[in-house]
Amino acid sequence: MTSVRWAVILVILGSASLVPAQDSKYAIKTADTPPPKELSEPIRKLLGPKSIRFFDGSKMVAELWFRKEVPADATPEQIKNGVTYRELKQSEILGALKVEDGWTDYRKQKVKAGVYTMRLGFQPMDGDHTGSSMFTEFFVLLSAAKDTKTDLMEPKEMVETSMKSIGTGHPAVFMLFPNSKPGAPQLVSKENQHWVLNTKEDISVEGKKVGSIGIGMVVVGNAN
Repeated sequence: MTSVRWAVILVILGSASLVPAQDSKYAIKTADTPPPKELSEPIRKLLGPKSIRFFDGSKMVAELWFRKEVPADATPEQIKNGVTYRELKQSEILGALKVEDGWTDYRKQKVKAGVYTMRLGFQPMDGDHTGSSMFTEFFVLLSAAKDTKTDLMEPKEMVETSMKSIGTGHPAVFMLFPNSKPGAPQLVSKENQHWVLNTKEDISVEGKKVGSIGIGMVVVGNAN
C-alpha cells in the first residue's frame, strides 16, 4: 500500500512540472539539462545549469538557457527602481537556445533547427521600423557555430551574423516585453495574441551582484 501511495505522489509531482499557459496549448517545463555542446566553452560557462523547455501541445519547440549573471551599467537609483534592458549593453549574451524542428521569429521568419546564442539588440531609430513592434528591445539569434566569443559585438556585425545564421535579409529576432517582477519561469498571455516567457537573470555592477532583471521573451506572436 505504501509503495502505491508513493507511486501516486511521484506521478503528481512529475505532471506538475509541466506548466500550461492559462489553459492554452502552450506550456513550459524546467529541466536539469546542461547547455548544448554546440556552444563554445566560454559561452557555455556563462549559462545556468537548468533549461526551460517550450511546448506547443505535446511537441517541444525549443529549449532555452539563460545567463547566470549579466553585467549592467546601472546606478543605485536604477537598481532600486528596477533594472531595464536599457541598462544592459547592446549585443550582450543573455542566453542560448536549441530549436528542435523549426520555429518562427517575430518577423515570421523560419528559424531552422539548431543551436543559437541570444544577444540583446535594440531596434534602430532610423524611421524604417517605426510602429513595427510594441517594444524596441529584442533577442537577436546567432548560430552557435558563428558566435563563439563572449565579447560584445558591433551591432552591425551582430545583425549581419544573424542574417547569415538563418539565410535571410533580416536578423532573427524575438521581441522582449518589460518584466518588472522578476521571478520563476512563467508563460503568460499578452495583448495581440502574444505569449511571453517571463523569467529572470541576476545582474552585477562592477563585478558585484546587485539584484536581478526580469526577462519577457515573446515565444508566440509576430510584428504588425
